[in-house]
Amino acid sequence: MSTATPSPTHAPPSASSAPSGTPPVATPALAAARAPRVDWRVRFAVLAVVWGFSFLLIKVGTSAYAPFQVTFGRLLFGTLVLAAAMAVRRTGLPRGIRTWAHLTVAAFFLNALPFSLFAFAELTIPSTLAGICNATSPLWGMALSLVALSEDRPTRRRVAGLGLGFLGVLTVLGAWQGFSGVDAAGTSMALLASLSYPIGWIYVRRTLAGRSESHLSLTGAQLMLATAQLAVVTPLFTSWPKAFPLAPLVAVVALGALGTGFAMLVQYGIVSEVGPTTGQMVTYFIPVIATAAGVTLLDERLTWNTPVGALVVLAGAALTQSRAGTAPRVPRPEGRGRRRAQR
Repeated sequence: MSTATPSPTHAPPSASSAPSGTPPVATPALAAARAPRVDWRVRFAVLAVVWGFSFLLIKVGTSAYAPFQVTFGRLLFGTLVLAAAMAVRRTGLPRGIRTWAHLTVAAFFLNALPFSLFAFAELTIPSTLAGICNATSPLWGMALSLVALSEDRPTRRRVAGLGLGFLGVLTVLGAWQGFSGVDAAGTSMALLASLSYPIGWIYVRRTLAGRSESHLSLTGAQLMLATAQLAVVTPLFTSWPKAFPLAPLVAVVALGALGTGFAMLVQYGIVSEVGPTTGQMVTYFIPVIATAAGVTLLDERLTWNTPVGALVVLAGAALTQSRAGTAPRVPRPEGRGRRRAQR
């Protein structure tokens, strides 16, 4: 669920969509000392599973707790994980009123709003559908970036991917049969949640890109602010739970500690090691795992158009993220350039 750190209910950030500091120059000795003990492919698989299961955990959590309570618990336990990581690495919080103001906006669009919308959505739609709706985030991001980011130019391939992706959404929802059997309100909230992520990423890119603080510092502060936002909203719209059933409680704790805090740490580790292009590929595995988890563990019904539409959505999302290769420029011989200049 994605952030300046995405989370599945996240799509992962690209190099320019999340705040980044300037990494130190890595010498061979330093690189060897910092080499991760676990291969990035293993961590990639773990991240896909954790984020894929997040939709199932939301479904289990909302079976006993109000959506705002699930979201608050998720943010709280996620923040505790990042706070512990910051303490271990002796990472301080960012400074400056403007930085905190920008992080407050980012916390709303990347955490508080989408997490809450997914929790409310899963009151009426299956976790499989929520996971597939989350996969539309790159489609929304591409559409918004064409309007908001002047450096992102449309290409035939990316426009085709956008159209293909939304055709996949219509397939998932069964548009040819009048969207029968699909809860319109819940589906709309899940799609709005996926739209919220690229809005947040574009805002972060415009306001926080190039900051000297580390990813951990900015993300930790962002999650703290999102937790504070839900701490204000939750008591206003919910009452204290009368009971704390074990399974939903464990689901909320796991959703926060693993699906948010731990997943963010793993995601940024992968991106820093193999780059954002490979790191963001985890997005395409999340709906597959979410669907498998919902069908096998929650006995959710699966019709043919759901997996077929999901594959179309993922194909379209992949096209929107691809860029056509450009031929390298071959410099002209210096002598020829001089002769032409003299002429």
